[in-house]
Amino acid sequence: MEPRHFRSQFQRAQLDRLDRLADLGDPACTAELDSPAVRRRLRDVDVLLTSWGCPSLTAERLAAAPGLRAVFHCAGTVRPLVTDEVWRRRILVTNAADENAIPVAEFTLAAIVFAGKKAPFLAQDARRHRDDWSYATARGELSNRGRTIGVVGFSRVGRRVVDRLRTLDVHVLVADPYADPARVAAAGARLVELPELLRASDVLTLHVPSLRSTHHLIGAAELALLRDGATVVNTARGAIVDTGALERECATGRLDAILDVTDPEPLPADSVLYDLPNVMITPHVAGSLGAETRRMSDSALDELERHLTGLPPRAAVTPDTFGMSA
Repeated sequence: MEPRHFRSQFQRAQLDRLDRLADLGDPACTAELDSPAVRRRLRDVDVLLTSWGCPSLTAERLAAAPGLRAVFHCAGTVRPLVTDEVWRRRILVTNAADENAIPVAEFTLAAIVFAGKKAPFLAQDARRHRDDWSYATARGELSNRGRTIGVVGFSRVGRRVVDRLRTLDVHVLVADPYADPARVAAAGARLVELPELLRASDVLTLHVPSLRSTHHLIGAAELALLRDGATVVNTARGAIVDTGALERECATGRLDAILDVTDPEPLPADSVLYDLPNVMITPHVAGSLGAETRRMSDSALDELERHLTGLPPRAAVTPDTFGMSA
């Protein structure tokens, strides 16, 4: 992993625990796997703890680590680093995507609450209306009670969002072709097809992985189904939404947007979304940052301890789940 992530994710508590569980050599942390010094270390490595910045585990690099048995990823997706050679060698892979889902769900809940009150957009209005707060009435009804929230994707984040929405007096719809209707109902939501969800939603929140099948899942036709004044919340991946179509809808004022991810990322400097008073953009901060990242490190260390004691992993990534993961 990159040294800055090591410093953030492995502080004294994590380092002490790691020292109890494993024999650490020198270097203990590296951002590359190709230098002679690191290749010499790899000859004796049984386990890799990885995070953001880990190079791809190619056949050549794995050949330098003949004893490698497990990769415990201290972050979410392992798609940038896992290759077919990892599966061929039957190396155990786990991730901390469940832990990373927690702050994303928290951020999303806050975004949904703010969307009901139009808070991000009223905050921008306040810069121009400093002597009269009656401007708030121009944003329509400012309430969360009775709103319909459309959750696209009953994923690990989507499920947590649905659970947190129980604290609000809202109606929750879920669209996900792979979801079990009984599980969705038990969570307090109703499973529907995407067009029905779009037509009914006051707030649309997206929680599907970025795959070929989900590229521009929300395009011009889908955005057109949303009711006037609806808010699009995206804390998943930017490519799920057709940026051009969203720009056109938001520019008319018909739709609002709260975007923590965009496509591309960052947006081009001339994107109209930056300047629209009904759009809030944050720089991909919903996921784990700061102390939140150590929750993921602790999870990886849990996996290491289970591995050493012969217990099965809790969050294994397999060839079957890899293709559908975020």
